[in-house]
This record gives sequence, structure tokens and C-alpha cells, in this order.
Amino acid sequence: MKQLIFILVIFLATAACTSQPEIAQWRGPNRDGCYPGSDLLKVWPGEGPKLLWTNDKIGDGYGSPVVTHDALFVTGAVDSTAYLFSFDLKGNLNWKVPYGPEWTNGFPGTRSAPTVVDNLVYVSSGKGEVACLDRKDGRKIWSLNLFSDLHGKNTIFGYSEGLLVKDQMVYCSPGGADTNIVALNRFSGDLIWKCKGVGQLSAFCSPKMLHHGKHNILLTFSELSMLGIDADNGKLLFTHKQDTAGNVHSNAPIYQNGYLWYVAGDGNRTVKLKLSDDGEQISEVWRSLPFDNIMGGVVQVDHHLIATGHRKQELMSMDMESGKVTQELKIGRGSTIYADEMIYLYDEKGNVHLVDPSGGLLKEVSKFKITQGTKEHFAHPVISNGTLFIRHGKSLMAYNIRQA
Repeated sequence: MKQLIFILVIFLATAACTSQPEIAQWRGPNRDGCYPGSDLLKVWPGEGPKLLWTNDKIGDGYGSPVVTHDALFVTGAVDSTAYLFSFDLKGNLNWKVPYGPEWTNGFPGTRSAPTVVDNLVYVSSGKGEVACLDRKDGRKIWSLNLFSDLHGKNTIFGYSEGLLVKDQMVYCSPGGADTNIVALNRFSGDLIWKCKGVGQLSAFCSPKMLHHGKHNILLTFSELSMLGIDADNGKLLFTHKQDTAGNVHSNAPIYQNGYLWYVAGDGNRTVKLKLSDDGEQISEVWRSLPFDNIMGGVVQVDHHLIATGHRKQELMSMDMESGKVTQELKIGRGSTIYADEMIYLYDEKGNVHLVDPSGGLLKEVSKFKITQGTKEHFAHPVISNGTLFIRHGKSLMAYNIRQA
């Protein structure tokens, strides 16, 4: 009996150590705009998919919601204060709590998506208030301010990063001279490491993580440079400088088979880079100027990158090997995600498009217009469990896109 109990304890301990946490975060499970799901509608009715529910009181903001197996979390500003809202999946409010002062200058309102890891939620405000909250009731576990506590310097549009969590760390970009990028203990908020980067302000980029060579590499942008940082110790591994001024670099790089691609609206625009085997150096392969998305996100479909252009307001498909734009579709500029072999584009005029990208070609099959909400159509769409979520300012809508 004692031997059986011992074996059971070892089994449970091993299972606990190897179990994967539930994570809901910016642009989906891998922060790449690609959402899991199948049996989704390939054509929508003329009036659009069925509206399941809406809420018009989530406060000002542009941050996308994130969805777990039993709840939805979204930020919004009410009377210059940032709030985190929790809803059940039928649209009923569980709770809402304030977590700090919010951005009130150009484009006022919240700007980033929460990050949920198991029973904790991580949020940030445009004025640099970072907080860790209890998922069940919004109780504050810890908080700090990137500027008063970590010597950060704000940008012209406010702090906009969707916080990245890995293992025991949460990563932030204060943009300070000595604390350009930092890693905090995600349970206490204590500083683990700091990196000077190249001494530039942050650039609205929500970072991504990759493993290459012997390094876990944090990929992000500062004002005029892409940065690759050892995520375990904060060592700056490599940088890639923009060749012209332009401080809005919101799209995190894409990694595949030893190569990086990044898409920017200013400077070098789209660039392909090769990583050295040890992950400590990069070399440029090509640049492509027409592909210049600023903040709408980029999705990878097979060997193509798909996004809308900034100057040329069209949906474009680019061959990842050559850098050539192979297809253009004149349907506007906006935010792009991907699920079940289809592209979803929410454009800046409020139209939601369903596009078939088969074979690198782009064919629009359906669209409908968002008529509820306030201000600009900037928030990125989200898909979870057959539901399409659209945030337009103070309004959040949930649409059924599952096949009958």
C-alpha cells in the first residue's frame, strides 16, 4: 500500500510539473493572428453572421478581448481610469475593476489586450500601469508603474504592449535608458533582469518568443530597431535598424526554420533575415517596400504572408521566399486574422470581410458592416469556439460563425 501511495504522489507531482497552463493572449495562442477552430462558415448571410450578444458599456478603447474556456476579458477606460471587464461566454458581466489611470491624449482609451495565464490576468494601461489580477474576482495581486517605478519614457500614443508571459516571467518594454526591456517575476512583480536595448523608446509592439540555437529569444521593436534579446537573462543578441524615421512598429516578427520576417509601415518595411545557428547574429536576405502594414497584424498562410498595406490600402499576399507581392485585393486597410483556412479582415471603415486565400490568391466571399460602437475601427478581431468577437470602442459584439 505504501509503495502504491508513493507511486501515486510521484505521478501527480510529475503531472503538475508538465501540465500546460491555460493561456489567452493577444492575437491568439501563438500571438500570430491564427486561431484554432474548424467547421466555421465559408460564406456569410447577406446581413452577416448571427449576432449572439452585444455590450455597449465596456468603456473607451482599442484593445481586443481575450477568451478562455469559460470567460472573456477586455479592457476599457471610464472617466480616464482603466478597467478590466470579465464576462461569461453569454455576455453576462462577471465583474469589472479599475487598475490605474488611462491614456487621455490622442486616441484616448485602453490600447492593449489582457494576458490570462491560469488564474492570473496581466494588464497594462497607456500610462504604464501594469497589474496582475485574480481571474475569479479581479482582486489586485500586485501592480507597478513603468515610468515612476522603472524609469520608463512614454510614447506619443501611450504604452500599448500586450504583456508576454513565459514560465515565471512577464516581459515589459518601459523604454527607459537602463530599463529599455525588463523581465518581472509574474507572481510578485519583482525585477528579474533589465536590458538597455539600443536606448530607444518602446514602439507599441507586443513581443513574441522563439527558441533557436541555445536561446529563448524575445523579439520586439523599439522606436527605430528590431531587437532580439535572450529571454532568460536579458542579453541583447542582435538588432536590425530602420533606415528612416518612423516610430510605430506594432507587428512582432515571424519566425520559421531559422529565418525571421518583420513587417513595418516605416523604415525598411518588410524584411527577411537569416539567424545564425547559435541565434546570436542575423543577416539580411531581402527587403520589400510595397508590403508596409503598420498595426493591423500579419498572418502566415502556407508560404505566404498576408496583410493590408498602409500606403496602398489593399489586402496583399507576399511570397515569403522571394518577397514578391503575388496578389492584391482592393478592399481597404485594417486588421487581419486567420481561422479554418479563411482570412478575416476588419477594415478601418467598419466592414468585416471573409476572404479565401487558397494558393496565395485572395478572393472575397462575404462581408458585413459594424454599425454599433464608437470612434475608430482599430481593434483586432478574435475567434474562439465558433464565435467571432469584434470590439468597436465602447461596444463588444459576439457573432456565431459556426456551421449549422
